[in-house]
Amino acid sequence: MDPLTALAAIKGGITAGKSIMNMSKEIAGFFDSVDSAKKKHQKKKNSIFATANEQAMDTWMQKQQAEEAEIALRELITATRGYSAYQDLLKIRRDTLRERKEQERREAREAEERQEMIIMIALGITGMILAISLFAYVGKRIGIL
Repeated sequence: MDPLTALAAIKGGITAGKSIMNMSKEIAGFFDSVDSAKKKHQKKKNSIFATANEQAMDTWMQKQQAEEAEIALRELITATRGYSAYQDLLKIRRDTLRERKEQERREAREAEERQEMIIMIALGITGMILAISLFAYVGKRIGIL
């Protein structure tokens, strides 16, 4: 969902009398779409393949729309619930993003540890097979086996 569609859903809910607290799913979707538009632009901007002006302009426009939608959401919440409610929302968003990044770091670290463990097990098994093979070879050569 793009930020403008998500913002329209939030505005519609508020117009229909829904409490902002009851619209957490819509607001989370809005922030996810804004973050996605900004990341997409940053990725395209830093890409070695982003030489086409049309492609760069498209992601820039999406980023601009996302920023305008954020401003509109701020004005909407400030007008209906006050500035402190918007600040609370931003604090919750920062905390959620921090938790999400920490979870991603933990998962990446765990995946790396699993990969290292698999490599160590594979090396151990290979070493054991080589040792057994060497023992069998030497044993046959000297006549113990």
